[in-house]
Amino acid sequence: MKQLRLGVLAGLFAAAGVLSWGGARLWDSFGTLPSVPLAASIVLAVIAVILLATALSTRTRLRAQRERRPGAKGVEPLFAARAVVFGQASALVAALVAGMYGGTGVFLLSYLDIPPRRDQAIYAGAAVIAGIGVIAAALFLERVCRLPEDGNDHDGTGTGTAAA
Repeated sequence: MKQLRLGVLAGLFAAAGVLSWGGARLWDSFGTLPSVPLAASIVLAVIAVILLATALSTRTRLRAQRERRPGAKGVEPLFAARAVVFGQASALVAALVAGMYGGTGVFLLSYLDIPPRRDQAIYAGAAVIAGIGVIAAALFLERVCRLPEDGNDHDGTGTGTAAA
């Protein structure tokens, strides 16, 4: 299973941000820009917490399994694969969503003197921060589920995952 690359996430974030900024400018010239929901940052923060909890739980279980503690509950390879896929999908979607709200937030920066627009800019900024939290938690989960380097990987990089 291939690891998620930061360049891909940054590219998605930047592309979504530019498109969102342009779309916000265009939409605002024709009428009222749709509002940024406060729930966006809350949902992203909840996803980040779930990813982080999964990563910490998995890391603890892997450590107990590696230390051969009696009664330790191991990690099934299929569970690790599902966790990695969940993390990667969450990171990709979070990069797009954070970029979208980031572009909208950048557009709204020129209207900070208008209280409703200022609130929308704050909500957009919170969504970007929560999206970055999702990406960080997803990358941590992916790192936790990596196989230890043992020299038996085929490409010599040692970057296989427990799901491979």
